[in-house]
Amino acid sequence: MNKFTKALLKVIPGGSHTYSRGADQYPSNAPPILSKGKGAYIFDTNNKKYLDYGMGLRSVNIGYAENSINAAAIQQINKGNNLTRPSNIELTAANLLTKNIDSADMVKFTKNGSTAVTAAVKLARAFNQRDLVIRCFDHPFFSFDDWFIGSTVVDRGIPEQIKKLTLTFKYNDIETLKKLVKKYKKRISCVVLEPAATDCPKVEKNEGCCGRKICDRNFQKKHFLKEVQAICRNNNIVFILDETITGFRWHLKGAQYLYDVKPDISIFGKAMANGFSVACVAGKKKIMELGSITNKKQERVFLLSTTHGAEMSSLGAFVETINFIKKNNVVDKNWNYGYELKKNCNQISKDLKLDKHFKFMGPSGSPFYVCLDDNLKPSLEFRTLFLQEMIKNGVFMPWVAICFRHNKKELNKTVRALEKSLHLYKKALTSGPKRFIKGPIVKPVFRKYN
Repeated sequence: MNKFTKALLKVIPGGSHTYSRGADQYPSNAPPILSKGKGAYIFDTNNKKYLDYGMGLRSVNIGYAENSINAAAIQQINKGNNLTRPSNIELTAANLLTKNIDSADMVKFTKNGSTAVTAAVKLARAFNQRDLVIRCFDHPFFSFDDWFIGSTVVDRGIPEQIKKLTLTFKYNDIETLKKLVKKYKKRISCVVLEPAATDCPKVEKNEGCCGRKICDRNFQKKHFLKEVQAICRNNNIVFILDETITGFRWHLKGAQYLYDVKPDISIFGKAMANGFSVACVAGKKKIMELGSITNKKQERVFLLSTTHGAEMSSLGAFVETINFIKKNNVVDKNWNYGYELKKNCNQISKDLKLDKHFKFMGPSGSPFYVCLDDNLKPSLEFRTLFLQEMIKNGVFMPWVAICFRHNKKELNKTVRALEKSLHLYKKALTSGPKRFIKGPIVKPVFRKYN
């Protein structure tokens, strides 16, 4: 363990403020601490440069330290950053969000998606006076709060009665949701899921991601998300879409626009402000107004009350980020890059006869890769080896988050690094990966024991 990791673990539980940044998530040659980021690159304390695909845990979709966005944030800092009453930029940002997202009549800003999803669950329970939450099992993270963590394997500290209030269903398997609704119809308050993650919503017999540059499926037709929406509407269940990752990456109006659905409540975060801290819960007026102060005859919902929720610098960055996305056609550009990345890297894997063991998959705007062993099973050992070798070749790829500053030069660098890394991957399939790995094997975030 290096000195920086030791120092971090001494004063911070887990060594970082989100478990995805922890030392157990990365191979031993990963930079333990970073000094800065610029464009598509990160730098360690020795100013060593790495091409990055982590992009601030997917929060950066334009590029680190983008000049115009930084300037917009600094402009608001110079105006006071956090005032005693609502600020001008707070109203501007709220109007921008509600005009941009078709399903949003009102919005409440906060600092992270976890808080926003919990606020949405509270609103839903207040709206229909029910207690059960149904969340998608296949989507890895919704909140650090009890209602979600109690439904994971890391449930220590959560009371048993809380654990029983969250049930799960499978993405693209509508029957698993129907069974829960049939059994608990009068108790289900809300259904919570992402619009898409590794797969797109199933349209008739078409399941998974088509892998094309432009998806030609007709999402105006009946598909999985539309079925979820219909079940919710027919049973007075609040339909919550968590667009923390998909928002402003799938489409400027959210993945919900692309998939032609209108949730009751939406969550946005991550790429809202190119790395600045802002998230929101937004939705229909009849639900959102439960957290208001205007209806004198209605019992109040104490929705969100955060000193820094409408911090002016972050909202200034949000407004400029949206302007930048519009002006530079960022969404299409990033999807095109993702398509080229998948195509080039998968060709290398195929040429090396590794395409059964390593491949890029998923929507081009947010691809993912799989590391399989000689039995074609997901392998943390092979993942460790891949991460280690990519870092050795100057590319930091814990996952694939694409930004506007990923260009042809970055694509070529990635392809060269991947070709070198996969040559060793192929050797490891024959002789075993452990002999090539220096240091411990990476671990999953959600595990019961250290």
